[in-house]
Amino acid sequence: MKTFTLVVGAVYGLLSVILGAFGAHAFRKILSVEKLETFETGVRYQMYSALFLLIVGYILKFETPSEKWISILMIVGTFLFSVSIYFLSFSEVWNANLKFLGPITPLGGLLMIISWAMLIFYFLKHKI
Repeated sequence: MKTFTLVVGAVYGLLSVILGAFGAHAFRKILSVEKLETFETGVRYQMYSALFLLIVGYILKFETPSEKWISILMIVGTFLFSVSIYFLSFSEVWNANLKFLGPITPLGGLLMIISWAMLIFYFLKHKI
């Protein structure tokens, strides 16, 4: 789980830099200002999560279920949050009704919040 967390953190970081570059250059030509800001929010939170996963992957030993869930919730939450934002940002460009993804974004955010809360409790319990 440690290696998986570190690899996913690195992949999330890599993809957020790539997507951020596309957002700053190529996507400016096709997305409205509002949709581009939304897209950039997804990129920003993906990068925050990448850093979170790299730090957690380095610090935690993944010997307990709670340590594993800290990582799992952040990985899944980030995927749901950021990917749903990316798709919603492009819904007008693709001329697709993707409003069903609307509830997915806050669900992903909730999973990320729970992961952060679990990490706080972990630090308090282990006095790191």
